[in-house]
Amino acid sequence: MAISILPKGGPRLSSGLLDRYFQITERGSSVGREFRGGLVTFFTMAYIVILNPLILGGFGQDSAPVDVAGNWLPAAQVGAVTGLTAGVMTILFGLVANLPFGLAAGLGINSFLAVSVIQDVTWPEAMGLVVINGILIVVFGMTGARTAIFRAIPQDLKAAITVGIGLFITFIGFVDSGFVRRTEGGPPVQLGNDGSITSLPTVVFVAGLLVMGALVARKVQGGLLIGIVATTVLAAVLEAVLKLGPASDGNPGGWHLNTPVLEGHIVSVPDLSLVGQFDLFGSFGRIGALAATMLVFTLVFTNFFDAMGTMTGLAKSAGVAHADGTFPRLKSAFIIEGFGAVAGGVSSGSSNTVYVDSAAGIGEGARTGLASVVTGALFLGAMFLTPLTSVVPIEVAAAALVVVGTLMAAQIREIDFSRFSIGMPAFLTMITMPLTYSIANGIGVGFIVWVLVHSATGKARSIHPLMWLVAAGFLVYFARGPISTLLGG
Repeated sequence: MAISILPKGGPRLSSGLLDRYFQITERGSSVGREFRGGLVTFFTMAYIVILNPLILGGFGQDSAPVDVAGNWLPAAQVGAVTGLTAGVMTILFGLVANLPFGLAAGLGINSFLAVSVIQDVTWPEAMGLVVINGILIVVFGMTGARTAIFRAIPQDLKAAITVGIGLFITFIGFVDSGFVRRTEGGPPVQLGNDGSITSLPTVVFVAGLLVMGALVARKVQGGLLIGIVATTVLAAVLEAVLKLGPASDGNPGGWHLNTPVLEGHIVSVPDLSLVGQFDLFGSFGRIGALAATMLVFTLVFTNFFDAMGTMTGLAKSAGVAHADGTFPRLKSAFIIEGFGAVAGGVSSGSSNTVYVDSAAGIGEGARTGLASVVTGALFLGAMFLTPLTSVVPIEVAAAALVVVGTLMAAQIREIDFSRFSIGMPAFLTMITMPLTYSIANGIGVGFIVWVLVHSATGKARSIHPLMWLVAAGFLVYFARGPISTLLGG
């Protein structure tokens, strides 16, 4: 296919090179679908440019997580490095791994740093631990250890991981939109406020979910993107008329994260002074080698298996996975994802990893790394256009996640529930992810139960040795709190 930009008979600019490099036609896609998919992935991930600074930084000592030495990270600087690292790593991932996956600061790890790690070390020392974690993951990828573990996972568990991620992102969408909320007492969660939908932003989520669902059901090209734009317009109109404002203790009916209104200067110059502000080995001197090693162990396990599970689910959703669950350029994908962790530590924006939100772009039709290049370029632009990235409220992005979660749940048909030794670990893998808010936890529970149940039914020899090894590692991971206490004592 060639794209002509000059009159007939004149020279032509061929898209053949782009097509061959990204294997666009081979994977049943088109340049247009890849661009749309990249846009949708960015819109569903853009919240991280706003959320990461709120988790790691603040606008003063009173509003930011303060480390053991009394230091804090300025929110504006965290936002700048968040966009920079996400942009560079997502583009690199698209060019090298040729998969439509976006990378950004990992939720979970950033909270772990802000809530736990900096109680004992400084911010530069905490980011040094993140760099060490990334280096180890790169080594695992380069030596083939990560690929070997991936291949050792039974196919039924790989399908369960995909379904679990679908349930997980659906639950994220429900919580982010206010469709599901905590209760003061009684059940852990409930529908809306006291069992009712009382918030207009949540109504916007429901409207977006119905619009996007209908468009996807009708197989409308660009359905998710159309739904995101349309629902964002609806949100902006409601905000302009009703002045709902942000949610807070005194305003439960406001927008959950960002308000759909464009304020202030559209263009701002990013402050990248946090880049390079890390201390590689300072934490070992401050808290001791054993304590620092346990922190690194926690980071590696979370990073390693969260990303592995996410890539498993995304590859299946994109239709690029092979029969055994592997996918093209598997080793390259693992290595680049590891470098994302290194880059996140070096930039002080926290470990960057593959985002499950990429499923939204895949649902829009993205199949190649070209979509990732588009997403990455938009992240780089977001450093300069932060006000624009905040126009799409998280309630709208949440609706897209629920639609994609529905698509991913279809993989449940690949699990043999007629055999309880398969059905139980598969089910626990799926249900643990949303209920513990962690992909790694779901994988760990699945590994351990798979090994134990198959051993109890006389099938121990059918279990790959790496499954035993990883299950033992997860036992240590789940017991890391008491182990750290013992080591500290």
